[in-house]
Amino acid sequence: MSNDASALFTPFKIGDLTLPNRLVMAPLTRNRATPGTDAPNRLNVEYYVQRASAGLIITEATQISRQGQGYIWTPGLYTDEQVNGWREVTDAVHAAKGHVFVQLWHVGRISHTSLQADGQAPVAPSAITAKSKTYVETGFVETSAPRALDTAEIPGIVADYVKAAENAKRAGFDGIELHGANGYLIDQFLKDGTNQRTDQYGGSVENRARLALEVVDAVLKVYPKERLGIRLSPVSPANDAVTSDPAEVFGYLVQELGKRGIAFIHVVEGATGGPRDNVAFDYAALRQSFPGAYIANNGYTRELAIEAVSEGRADGIAFGKAFIANPDLPERLRVNAPLNEVERATLYGGNAKGYTDYPALSQAAE
Repeated sequence: MSNDASALFTPFKIGDLTLPNRLVMAPLTRNRATPGTDAPNRLNVEYYVQRASAGLIITEATQISRQGQGYIWTPGLYTDEQVNGWREVTDAVHAAKGHVFVQLWHVGRISHTSLQADGQAPVAPSAITAKSKTYVETGFVETSAPRALDTAEIPGIVADYVKAAENAKRAGFDGIELHGANGYLIDQFLKDGTNQRTDQYGGSVENRARLALEVVDAVLKVYPKERLGIRLSPVSPANDAVTSDPAEVFGYLVQELGKRGIAFIHVVEGATGGPRDNVAFDYAALRQSFPGAYIANNGYTRELAIEAVSEGRADGIAFGKAFIANPDLPERLRVNAPLNEVERATLYGGNAKGYTDYPALSQAAE
């Protein structure tokens, strides 16, 4: 295995942006937005600035609407207060010479009535309750039973993505990643285990991919194709969303995304946060059928990352937990320094502890 990390530090083009390295900060939910407004705050600004040496930061998942929220204290991008909070983040990251895309999110059924307006049921492609948990003020709880979206409601959800994209522009983001992974709304439509609809959004591969492509097409009216990507998890069982035909549905979707010329696909290889080989899947086929950049994610070590980029299997590598615990992860990977361990108890909610107090190498040396 190569010990030379230089492959990770060659410039990397995503659309029309040239990034200084191939290390991407993966989107990471930390539940530290301002209670009551779900707007980013000064602590969030500090957290992102500390990590601005990433080639690209993809923000934590950010709900496009109140309906799209599934966890407490996650940030939104549908009120002026939220836009202003994010503007402080992007201004600070840009001042630190970083690049930042926002990840736009609708959780679908992975929510709880306590988070929904007037205690309503969460929405989903089909009224199937997820065998999953969400996070509310009291801690982790079972997700609530969802109701199936009426066909006539779907254009309104697409419109919420457009509004959030317009707000992302106002907030100064360099681009957008659509959350199409990990068992949230777009992924729920893609997978036949969660989508049992009989209208034009269910059944065939083309129908199940329809929502994803409608959202892409709508958001492309706001951001140019060079500044749009999507995150996908073809075989992850995250949030109880599985499909019988991952090669067919994701093969079709990625081909269609390629025709639209979007900047990148960001692929969770294997089970999110778990084994990379849970289901056999040909990621190389996705990469070959997609002309844009391929960002690989899930379980990458320094060695695996060097190998994947050197061999051309990926253009960029997204790191999650390693970026939580190591604000200066690129420098640590460059010099092969030891990594801080993640404190699990402080992942979700709380204050600066386990959020902005992980030491950089220079601090560790002192």
